Amino acid sequence: MFKFQVISRIYEERVSVVKEYKVGIIGFGTVGAGVAENLLLNHDCIAKRTGVRPVLHKIADLDIKTDRGIAIPEGVLTTDAQQVIDECDIVVELVGGTTIAKKFILTALNAGKSVVTANKALLALHGEELFAAAEKNNVNIYYEASVAGGIPIIKALREGLVSNRIERIYGIMNGTCNYILTRMEREGADFAPVLADAQKLGYAEANPSLDIDGFDTAHKTAILASLAYGKWFGLDSVYVEGIRDLELADIACADELGYRIKLLGIIKCDNGAVQMRVHPTLIPGKSLLAGINDVFNGVQVEGDTVGQTLFYGRGAGRKATASAVVADISDVALNMANNCTRRLPGFVPGEQFTAQLSIDDITSRYYLRLQVKDCAGVIASITQILASRSINISSLIQHEHRAEDGSVSLVVLTHPAKEKEIRSALAEIAVLSVNNSPVRLIRIEDF
Repeated sequence: MFKFQVISRIYEERVSVVKEYKVGIIGFGTVGAGVAENLLLNHDCIAKRTGVRPVLHKIADLDIKTDRGIAIPEGVLTTDAQQVIDECDIVVELVGGTTIAKKFILTALNAGKSVVTANKALLALHGEELFAAAEKNNVNIYYEASVAGGIPIIKALREGLVSNRIERIYGIMNGTCNYILTRMEREGADFAPVLADAQKLGYAEANPSLDIDGFDTAHKTAILASLAYGKWFGLDSVYVEGIRDLELADIACADELGYRIKLLGIIKCDNGAVQMRVHPTLIPGKSLLAGINDVFNGVQVEGDTVGQTLFYGRGAGRKATASAVVADISDVALNMANNCTRRLPGFVPGEQFTAQLSIDDITSRYYLRLQVKDCAGVIASITQILASRSINISSLIQHEHRAEDGSVSLVVLTHPAKEKEIRSALAEIAVLSVNNSPVRLIRIEDF
C-alpha cells in the first residue's frame, strides 16, 4: 500500500508541473477545424497523460468568416500565416497542395519550429528537401496523418517495428476506392452509379481522379516505402493503375475463384531492389485484409522478426485525421519539454536500395479474362502462346454463357511469371482472330 501511495504521489507531482506550448494551424478547412476542435476539447486530457499541454494559439486562413461549427476563442483567427510561424512553438500545416504549403513548412523549419503536416502529396514529391531542412535546423517534421488517416502506421514503422527489416507492405489506403469496390461486390452494381453515390455522400470529390486513378494511394505508398527503406524514392518510382476500368464480371469471377479485388499499395524488398506499385489486386477472400470494407483502410506490414501485422481503422475524415495530427503535436511538445527535439527524427536514411524494380521486371501471379469466339482450337491457341513464354496455368475456366456477339468468357489464372513475359503474350493474343476484346489483366497476391 505504501509503495502504491509513493508512486501515486510522484505521478501527481509530475503531472502537476505541466509545460504549455503554443500551437498554430495554417489552413482552416475540414481537417484544420477538426484539429482545432480536438485541441480545445482534449488539451487537459493530453496534459494529464503526458505532462505537456498543447494550447491553440493561432489559426491562419484566407477565409476566417465562415462558420466551421466550433467556437474559436477571441484573437485566435488571422489571415497572416507568418504570424502563426512567428508566435507559435509548433506549426501545423493543413493547407494542402505542393506550392504555398512547401513555402510555409520551409519558413517554419528555417525559423527553428517543428512542423506537423498531413500533406501526403508534398512529402511524396519533396520529402527529401523538407527533411534535410529539418535536420539542418535541428527540428522535426511529423506526418502521421499523411497516410491512412487515424491509423498510427507511421509511428508503428518508426518505433513499434524498429527492430524489424520490413519485407512487405500491403495497404488499402483510399476509402473512396474501397467503398466503391465494396458496393460493386455487395450489390452487383456497376462502377459509374456507385461512384455517383460516393460523390453525393461526400466520399468522392467532384473530380475523383486523384482517388479512383490510384494517385492518392501512390503518394502514401511512396511515403511508406521511403520510411521502410530509408530513401526518398519519389512518386515517379511508383507504378500506378486505378479502378476506373474494373468491371462487374471481374469482381464476380474473383468471388467465384475465392478472391476479392482491392486497390492495393504494394511495397516489397526483392533481392536488394524495391518494388512499389498501386493497382487492383486479387487477394485471398479469407484473408484479414480482404475483410476491410467500405471507407475503412488497412495496412498489412510484414517484418523479418514480427511476421505479419495488420493496422485497421478510418483512413480519412475530420475526426480521424485530427486524431493523428494532435498525436503528432503532443509528440513534438514532449520532445521540446525534454529538450530532445530530434529524439526520433521524422526520417532517417537507412538501407540504401539503389535499385528500384520496374513493373516489367516484377514476378507475380495473374488473372486474365478473355472474351473469345466459341469455336474449336481457341483454348489451344491461347495456352500455346502462354507456354511459349514459360507461363504456366494454374486454373482455366470457360463460362457457358454467351454474350450478344456469341463470344464466351475465358478466365485464366497463372503461376508466378515475369510481367514482361505476360505483356508479350497478351500482345500476341490480342491479334488472334478468335479474340473479341482486350484481355483484362489483374495481378494476384497470395498472403
